[in-house]
Amino acid sequence: MGQSKRWALKAQAVMWRNLMDIGMHLHMLAPPPAPSPSFLKSIPSTLASKPGYIPLHFYVPESYNSINPAQPKRLYPVVINFHGGGFTIGRATDDARWARAVVHYADAVVVSVDYRLAPEHPFPIAIEDGVDATLYLVEHADELRIDPHRIAYSGFSAGGNMSFSVPIRLAEEYRLRRLQRETSQSGSSSGTASTQEGTVIAISSWYPSIDYTNTRAERRKTNVRSDKELPKFFTNLFDASYLYPVNGVDLKSPWLSPGIAPSDMIKDLPENIVLYTCEWDELCAEADRFHTRLVDDFGKKVVYKKVMGVAHAFDKTPNPLHWDPKIETMYRDACRELRTVFYGSSADSAIEQAVVEGKQGQQASVTTRIEDVRFPSSQDSLATVGSTYQQPVAGNPN
Repeated sequence: MGQSKRWALKAQAVMWRNLMDIGMHLHMLAPPPAPSPSFLKSIPSTLASKPGYIPLHFYVPESYNSINPAQPKRLYPVVINFHGGGFTIGRATDDARWARAVVHYADAVVVSVDYRLAPEHPFPIAIEDGVDATLYLVEHADELRIDPHRIAYSGFSAGGNMSFSVPIRLAEEYRLRRLQRETSQSGSSSGTASTQEGTVIAISSWYPSIDYTNTRAERRKTNVRSDKELPKFFTNLFDASYLYPVNGVDLKSPWLSPGIAPSDMIKDLPENIVLYTCEWDELCAEADRFHTRLVDDFGKKVVYKKVMGVAHAFDKTPNPLHWDPKIETMYRDACRELRTVFYGSSADSAIEQAVVEGKQGQQASVTTRIEDVRFPSSQDSLATVGSTYQQPVAGNPN
């Protein structure tokens, strides 16, 4: 692709970023309004070939800023989040409503990563930025008051891809660093200092794109509602921007297509996975296949919920007048699964006990199950929705 075409892609991307900013601004206005980040940090990239900085947006529980001298210093579980937008548009603040839900229902710190976007930063820079963010959080865990052994990833669409591809790339980075330390130690009597490694214990992924070996045409054929498919001008822009150079990206790369990653990499993914898909979505079929692989081939604990009667990114409607309480219910239920993993139970008493005892690390597992989530019309009550799909959260007795 010539330089002029790359400039044209960038111009398109900038235009759509601006338009999406307007849409997301309207989305954030609906009462109750979406929260602003509690604080920001900007960290340098270390892995990507193109240097730069990665903004991190922190959302923290109210108790984060309170100190009780009678209790041991509390370290919070952390959910590292990646926004959607085809790796080309969108911002870390797009998922502010999800961040509020995690903070409130899972009692965890959320760090939403403003990874760098294509076409200026094509594959695999977004993935490397996600790994850089994780490495930073682990290395600064104590000062940030987060538990490096209670890490979860979350993400939406392209961010859903990252919720799987980043931990795969992170595991590879840890392997490389261990090898480098062993090599250095064998050649020097003084050796090198050990680098702390974090522990990823859960993933919450929403309508992810996880298999780029399927063409867009093949993906669209799987959508039961062709009138609800992703607009072609968007998917063309996303693919031309992110998959650069043309014909130069290995579509089977586990950092791009984690759904078909080699078995040893899938085995290293965390045990607990909460996966939401949309019935009217061309990405649903590949998530179906991945779910089957995770459970049948690797015995992962997967809560798989297919939201019926909705299209891709149904929770990001730019409506300034109304925030749908049914979406809040879905967010809440996903967060309760994370809360069980973090604290052993969704009950408030489990958190209180964990704080008093200074517990760290994984406490329980989700219960593997499949659910179809019915998405009623706007006149239906929240109670109806809850009784339709909400399930009690409990640790796996096995």
